[in-house]
Amino acid sequence: MKKKALFAGLASSVLLLGACGSEEAAPEASATADGKTEVVFWHAMSGDLETALNNQVDDFNASQDDYEVKPIFQGTYEEALTKFNAVAGSADAPAIMQTFEVGTKYMIDTNKITPVQEFIDKENFDTSVWEENILSYYQVDGKQYSMPFNSSTPVLIYNKDAFKEAGLDPEKAPRTYDELKQAAKALTGEGQTGFTILNYGWFFEQLVAAQGGLYVDNDNGRSGTPTKAVFDGEEGQNAFNLIKDMYDEKTFLNVGQNWDDMRAAFQSGNVAMYLDSSAGVRTVVDNAPFDVGVSYLPVPNEADREGVVIGGASLWMGDGIADETKQGAWEFMKFAASKEAQAKWHVETGYFAINPDAYNEPIVEDVWAEYPQLKVTVDQLSETKTSPATQGALISSFPQSRQSVVNAMESLYQGVSVEDALKRAADETTSTLGQ
Repeated sequence: MKKKALFAGLASSVLLLGACGSEEAAPEASATADGKTEVVFWHAMSGDLETALNNQVDDFNASQDDYEVKPIFQGTYEEALTKFNAVAGSADAPAIMQTFEVGTKYMIDTNKITPVQEFIDKENFDTSVWEENILSYYQVDGKQYSMPFNSSTPVLIYNKDAFKEAGLDPEKAPRTYDELKQAAKALTGEGQTGFTILNYGWFFEQLVAAQGGLYVDNDNGRSGTPTKAVFDGEEGQNAFNLIKDMYDEKTFLNVGQNWDDMRAAFQSGNVAMYLDSSAGVRTVVDNAPFDVGVSYLPVPNEADREGVVIGGASLWMGDGIADETKQGAWEFMKFAASKEAQAKWHVETGYFAINPDAYNEPIVEDVWAEYPQLKVTVDQLSETKTSPATQGALISSFPQSRQSVVNAMESLYQGVSVEDALKRAADETTSTLGQ
């Protein structure tokens, strides 16, 4: 509910931002004590992720003499976006802003960012060295608006030891809904439930896209402004029927909306299979007291596997700031996307490398030898077909829509029909489009 209120306010503020542009010349760049151009970087990374991000910044700052990036933690993605909203387009705006993937349409609509395409065109920069399936999410009408930074996708994680005890092949994870249901039945019993999905809209979006289904009309908002939510069609019903059928069969555990609770249920042996972010794989492997397997997102038996949609966040360049500051932001983005920097980022965080050449670096090969599960996540992404479904939907009201989907998922456990639950969520989403 807090997210819904937040983004309702943000959506209104977009109009103000668009109407309050200044005709004044861009201000002069701020300089550090040693004469470098200061590049302020607002981010939402905390804990070990913040340490990894600071390592990237330190490496960049030590690599040249012209710019100094200053990373500043601004809280969650939602909190950071609220703060950005207050200064966007002014001299106080950050040069680099990290925003989660569902904030993409919102950032574009502010008209207070500088698309990185301007610098790509200016330098004739070859973006083919970057992962197409990651870049495509942040492209609209062929224009690259931001640079992907911390990117992840969902994967199926399972307990190999539990598979062996249930007479299942631990090297053959379920790849279809029917296989998932059968495995869950075999794995349920003696304090253990077969499968779970977090009550979180992102996983539903992924299950729909994996079948080639769209979230909203007009090619997920990529060929025109969306006017209607369409996720309550066949693909969405397939996903909700999977959850409801397994819940009714008592092979599905309702773990609520907390990521830690979901992972704790898996690591304690209370659940044998679940969906997680690829960025969490290494942590799960390290903490589980059993052998952990990782596999692709399951799809219905009759569906052609389309792949997955990129999650995570990207880096946006501010507007209303000095040209030299923008140049510094672009230099950092190029550095952060280099194969050397991305190799280090991948092994330290579990996020994908935006530059696939990073996977050939010795540091990655060494980690993959210890954590072969990480390669599975990369293989699933590389096999993804680029389409409006796997590019993801472009709507400004995504957080509100996700909450509607969460409410719909939870209503299944109270006996609400799949059709009614989905229709209500879709109707609520449609009502927010264009706000």
